[in-house]
Amino acid sequence: MFTICTWGQAPFRRSISMCGITGFTGRVDEGGSLVRRMADRITHRGPDSEGYYLDDGIGMGFRRLSIIDITERGDQPIFNEDRSLVITFNGEIYNYRELRDELKKEGHVFSTGTDTETILHGYEQWGEEVLEHLRGMFTFAVWNIKTQELFLARDFFGIKPLHYTTVGDHFVYGSEISSLLEFPGFEKKVDLKALDAYLSFEYVVPPMTMFEGVYSLLPGHCMRVKGTETHIRRYWEPVFEPDEEMTEEEAVEEISRVFADSVSAHRIADVEVGCFLSGGIDSSFSASFFGGQKSFTVGFAYDKYNECEYSAELAKEVGLDHHQKLITPEEYWSTIRHVQYHLGQPSADASCIALFHVCKIAGEKVKVVLSGEGADELFGGYNLYHEPDDLAPFQHTVPLGVRKFLASAAEAFPGRFKGKDFLRRAALTTEERFIGNNSLIQMKTKRRLLKDSIPVTRPQEYTAPYYARIHGADDLTKMQYLDMHVWMVGDILVKSDRMSMANSLELRVPFLDRKVWETARRLPKRLRVNEKNTKYALRQAAQRRLPEKTAQRRKLGFPVPTRIWLREEPYYSRVMEYFTSEDAKLFFKTEELVKLLEDHKNQKADNNRAIWTVLMFLCWYDIYFHNGPHELGAAF
Repeated sequence: MFTICTWGQAPFRRSISMCGITGFTGRVDEGGSLVRRMADRITHRGPDSEGYYLDDGIGMGFRRLSIIDITERGDQPIFNEDRSLVITFNGEIYNYRELRDELKKEGHVFSTGTDTETILHGYEQWGEEVLEHLRGMFTFAVWNIKTQELFLARDFFGIKPLHYTTVGDHFVYGSEISSLLEFPGFEKKVDLKALDAYLSFEYVVPPMTMFEGVYSLLPGHCMRVKGTETHIRRYWEPVFEPDEEMTEEEAVEEISRVFADSVSAHRIADVEVGCFLSGGIDSSFSASFFGGQKSFTVGFAYDKYNECEYSAELAKEVGLDHHQKLITPEEYWSTIRHVQYHLGQPSADASCIALFHVCKIAGEKVKVVLSGEGADELFGGYNLYHEPDDLAPFQHTVPLGVRKFLASAAEAFPGRFKGKDFLRRAALTTEERFIGNNSLIQMKTKRRLLKDSIPVTRPQEYTAPYYARIHGADDLTKMQYLDMHVWMVGDILVKSDRMSMANSLELRVPFLDRKVWETARRLPKRLRVNEKNTKYALRQAAQRRLPEKTAQRRKLGFPVPTRIWLREEPYYSRVMEYFTSEDAKLFFKTEELVKLLEDHKNQKADNNRAIWTVLMFLCWYDIYFHNGPHELGAAF
């Protein structure tokens, strides 16, 4: 058994870090060249230092972004007192000081001031139940040197990522898929089932990835690996239990208290912490606690795609040192390949590129930012959450048979007309019509675009297991639960982690906190979504700290003018090159892709989202199967 630890580029000096982990079991890595190559692929996650542990049963690699205990004492891997356990960790534990005091009383001796070591001693003390004690975001790997067993865990909501695969008798894991691809013998193949799901959802539905045989460990899950055997279990599940007796005043008071406490906890760091600031309520509520500190916004030079004015106005009122940038079309398009590489698998969420740019300007000023992800899923913020109430009067007065007849007649009628989509959706249950906050290419369109040899699956097959777990809940709660498990995990948190880490920036999300969740889960439906607004109780709480026009502002999201660009040169021609490429012919009927693009340019149809979804897949495929990261600097 031997250990390799390095600080910076100087080998064999003791070092530890956080923000990117990787490793494998069942292989001897003499000299550590393999695990070093794997860790090098995720250097952006931790440019401050690196660390490694090797013995005959495992190789563990680590990259660190120094946030807490930024001295050498904060380096990883970390051992327990008798060196029987070793840990690598990615994330932040916000209650580590309280846990540290508790563990010291139990006789544990600490050698660092890190939250990482707190997890390790907690694992010694409580075993897997340590997960019940943690408050924060994390993935970590603990290797038991005596039993030759690996334990891995991912945080409650999936803020931090963990991917894994098997290659022969070897178990391989990492924060990002790119590190797994370095393992000898791994064969890159596109998972056609994942491609099919991607076309419906605009992102790869977890636990699948776009690489065949590579999976994501789901949020709230942990796994044990010993030899060739793996065991995965769910240790935590977010369950809504509305308290119908809760009053509006009680809800607002409780939200105000727990969110202030969460922001305070999420600001703990030995470096400066900033915040993102859009014109909406989520980031604005967080920013209201940041008077005198730095905030960041980006936008586009189009009226409907720019919230910079709202952000700057709020920053002035709150007293923030505000930084903003307008992204030019060429800046946006020239970043696409870079973004798709860092995502690791295709995402058609066009806001990923915008998020990359706001992370870039933030990363030049601070190492940590707070952001507003999770508020919509926990508190009922998406505009589509109004749909159950909008459909209810029609559904309650018109028999199901009649609704289905009207839906069929509307579908058969050529072209679009007002109310067509309403009639179609009113004939369906929530389980049938809602597959997540984003739903894209319909079954018949997928069959038309994809090659006949590629199987096509109804997207409801992917969502059915989640609906089964929340059977009997009201429709709004079902939608929130599904979005928390699919949309938030597969899209929102993926882009947040990858775009921030691509810029060596740690992004923290105070809404996705266990204490905040304990309040959100108890909110009755009327205090989440009602005729007045979405996120009703949260808005009332935010209004205590924000101007009313900000707290009550309708959700806009992060709009990107791709619809406009795809009808213009040079972007139209660039997309056409991808759509008629040899790669496109492997998966799609290229004549149908060309028609999709031409119809959009000629304004016969708005095919923006479908075009973008196919384009991002082809871009990702070119990067990972042909040109690789060395071509990232090239223009799109």
